[in-house]
Amino acid sequence: MKKVAVLLAPGFEEAEAIITIDILRRLNITVQTLACASSRAVESYHSIPMVADSTLAEHLDTLYDAIVLPGGPQGSVNLAGSDEVVRFVKRHDDAGKLICPICSAAARVLGGNGLLKGRRYVCSGTLYETVRDGEYVDAPVVEDGNLLSGKGLGVAFDFAFTLAARLQGDETAARDHAQHIYYNW
Repeated sequence: MKKVAVLLAPGFEEAEAIITIDILRRLNITVQTLACASSRAVESYHSIPMVADSTLAEHLDTLYDAIVLPGGPQGSVNLAGSDEVVRFVKRHDDAGKLICPICSAAARVLGGNGLLKGRRYVCSGTLYETVRDGEYVDAPVVEDGNLLSGKGLGVAFDFAFTLAARLQGDETAARDHAQHIYYNW
């Protein structure tokens, strides 16, 4: 069974995280939420308290099939500024695992730390203007090798279903479930 880590830093965009977690779990993909803080308790961008499954510090040596990096103005800054997060992402990227930023995370976390490596990506707003090591593409979801990025909250379902299909190696279950929840994917 595929296993995904969703990294939750203080200020994370809660809907991007929750929609992705929900869709993946509905499709029987194991998801572990990891707080990028000293405790499992993390407060989101809109001051919603959440308790993660564990902390990143407790799972630095675990290798997941994919890492999801939700955005959020402060959340992505906190992810980008964490040496643990950067090392964790780099190790997974080097192992060919899926790296999945949404919204501001692609520009701030990956672009801000030289982790885009020339790959095509999408991010929110004009943050792409500060990125030097990737190729910005204005699309809802962009895939390039093991990088899967989403533009922002408005495409969180597209992002989550695309990730699920990629992990399962087949779009059938994701398409069936999208139809089940009345989502046109």
